[in-house]
Order: sequence, then C-alpha cells, then structure tokens
Amino acid sequence: MPHRFVPLLLFALVVLAGCSSGDGDQTGDSAGNPDASAEVGPAQLAIDRAIAAHGGDIIDNSRITFDFRGFEFVLERENGRFQYERRFTGDDGAHVREGLNNDGFFRDVNGQAVELDSLDRRRIGDNVNSMAYFTLLPVNLNDPAVIKEYMGEVTIKGAPYHKIGITYRQEGGGRDYQDRFLVWIHADNHTMDYYAYWYFTDETGSRFRSMDVIHEVGGARLRDELNWTYDDLTVETIDRYDELFDADSLRLVSEIRLENITVTPY
Repeated sequence: MPHRFVPLLLFALVVLAGCSSGDGDQTGDSAGNPDASAEVGPAQLAIDRAIAAHGGDIIDNSRITFDFRGFEFVLERENGRFQYERRFTGDDGAHVREGLNNDGFFRDVNGQAVELDSLDRRRIGDNVNSMAYFTLLPVNLNDPAVIKEYMGEVTIKGAPYHKIGITYRQEGGGRDYQDRFLVWIHADNHTMDYYAYWYFTDETGSRFRSMDVIHEVGGARLRDELNWTYDDLTVETIDRYDELFDADSLRLVSEIRLENITVTPY
C-alpha cells in the first residue's frame, strides 16, 4: 500500500485528535492569540499560526465530506466528539460504512452492525484514520502526544519556511508512535506547504508531500497533494527532503486528489 498512502498513528492518537483542542507543548495562550510570540517557542508559534491559517476553529467544529479514490469520507468533529468514516458500495452491491469515533471502531453493511475482529479494526484504522490524519494536518499537531522541535528557517523554491520536527510520545501516540514527521510552514503566510514522514507500520520508508491544488471551502483550507519519495534516506536523514525537493531530485509516487469537498460548520 505505500505507493498510495501510508497508514500511521492509529486509534490512540486519533482519539486525542478528536477529543482535545490540543495544547501540545504550549506555555501560553498562543492557540487563541497567534501573535503571542513572547509566550511560546518558535515551533509552537509557527504551528499555532498554521492552524489558524488553515481554518482550525472551523475544522474543529464541522462536518467535512469528500470523495477519494472511489470512497466517500465523512470527518465530523464537534466539542471534543469526533467520528471519521468512509462509505462505499461493495462488489456485491452492499452499502458499507466503516470508521471510528470516541467509542471505538464500527462497521455496518446495509444498516446492520457487523462485529469486528482485531484485523478489521486495524484495517479500518489504517484506511480511515490515516486518511483523516493527513487531511486534517496541521490542525492535529497540537495534540498532547506531539513533541515539536524547531529546526530553523530554510528556503524552498525561493520562499522562506520554518522547519519543524514532529515526534510522538509513547503514551497516547498510538501503535506507531515511533513515526517521525517534518513540516515546513511558510514564514510569511503561515501555510503548511510541505511535510514529510518516516513510517514503521508493516514496512519502513519515507514520503514527502507538496501541496498542489488548494481548496478553500467553508473557511477551511484543504488541498490536493503530490506524494514524493527518495530511496536512500533513513529516519535520521529525512531532514534532507527540503534540499532534495529544491534540487528536483525526488521521484513522484502518487497524487492525492480530493473531490466534491463540503465543509459544514456546526
């Protein structure tokens, strides 16, 4: 599956993403005041500003729907409650809903609940939770399990970016807490235009995402993405992705295209 999208950060982390407004490593009121630079470090400040630029307040209390590769996804968040699901018609014509919420995993076929085993729950987590996690970035980067590291300012394609390393605490970080992320946030307009990750789930490897088509819908900033890779990196050297992308040295793996997007605030 890594040529399509890579599963990561399963149920434990997404519960935190759904339940919390997310203070992460904040030391002040930066989430409510993105200009409170004296109160927080540069990594937290950049993340807070990026969340605001992407419509975090809207995303945290809304119903988002979109189509992706033959599936309809429905992401709902409201006052600490969440439900992420995908809907599709099976080969036998059955209508299927499956996903997860604050109470756990679920699947129903033609409106009838189906009992899930551990493999079913893992598959739903891999396919539904991972899609939700990527789609909602950077809003979920203030979850309590997130550890942020400011790595300086770099230039990509002539523009200035804050480079921030993201790791996860074992407690609350899901079964894939060892995964590592990097995000690049534009120093002037505060948008997250690039991110990269190293994954340990089933296989190991890395990806670099660049933003392509931007969808400004209902106050939320969602996007289509180009999915790149470089074969000779390790978990320690994915820091090089910005310079490799700038030098046009990456290999395109896939394209992430969201269709028929709706955002309905509560």
